[in-house]
Amino acid sequence: MERLLSDDELLQVRRLIDETQKAVICCHTNPDGDAIGSSLGWAEILRSLGKQATVIVPDQYPDFLHWLPNTERIVRYDKRKEEADTMMAEADTVFCLDFNSLQRVSDMSKALEDTKAKKVLIDHHLNPDIDCDFTISRPQASSTCELVFRLVWQLELFETTNKHFAIPIYCGMMTDTGAFSFNSNDPDIFFIISQLLTKNINKDKIYRNVYHTYSEDRLRLMGYVLYEKLVVYSDLHASFYALRREDLVHFHFVKGDAEGLVNLPLQIKGMKLSVSLREDTVKEGVVWVSLRSVDSFPCNEMAERFFNGGGHLNAAGGKLFGSMDEAIERTKMAIEAYREKLEDPQR
Repeated sequence: MERLLSDDELLQVRRLIDETQKAVICCHTNPDGDAIGSSLGWAEILRSLGKQATVIVPDQYPDFLHWLPNTERIVRYDKRKEEADTMMAEADTVFCLDFNSLQRVSDMSKALEDTKAKKVLIDHHLNPDIDCDFTISRPQASSTCELVFRLVWQLELFETTNKHFAIPIYCGMMTDTGAFSFNSNDPDIFFIISQLLTKNINKDKIYRNVYHTYSEDRLRLMGYVLYEKLVVYSDLHASFYALRREDLVHFHFVKGDAEGLVNLPLQIKGMKLSVSLREDTVKEGVVWVSLRSVDSFPCNEMAERFFNGGGHLNAAGGKLFGSMDEAIERTKMAIEAYREKLEDPQR
């Protein structure tokens, strides 16, 4: 397997870990499978080395991740701010996983800025701008979980790991690649999977726990999106849908219910781009945007130009401030701006 770090870099990481007694591991707001999985997996490694390791997340994460081992030890910043601030202030090292900017941690950014702890970034998003003592940034990686595995492998710690490491790492790699249906052509990814399976994890059950535990309301929401809300531009091989707050209330929306919906329109033959717009359920005037694409269409570029966001080539996100009607017009503008790339079947 390709080495993640040079010998000198590996030595720096070893020293950082050796000098750490109290560690905080944090990830981005609205944590997904990769954010939670990489955080739990890395925490397990640090604890196995005798370190005190606490995972702090900015806010709620989806119900379909609550079964992962050690989630009961996660500290939510929005629920336990004072306690989390103290942990951040007293930490020797803070590990920043699966985010590239302080904006991605929302209300937790001040505590992260103020801490005197050393900071280590492990991430696979483009253009990291966090001032850290050590940075592992590999945008070409499938997931941050992949990077955590590669680091653990190179540190020669994998042999002593168990299911509590392997399960969240596999889960994060699976969710960030759509069950290995995109961004997963590197043969090393499947070597990593083969090694995780040696820890006697049940990959089929992990898949079911994530993708086959939705509520009836979530399934009905899916049908509603596809039948009532989906707007398709057949000539441009693009689509979008908009979920307003009243839609979410009607289907008893809970966090995680919209997960994966944006991928469904890409099942239409020839479709290149799918955009999801969803009003925030708490804050007025905030619309969350998700973008998915296939082949060479640049979701990340569109997210940066039109939606105050960014991400990867085929998966990106952002948010808009204003009404849903304004967000819809913005989306139409974005699709029109990329007309040449979208209508050309070769691009």
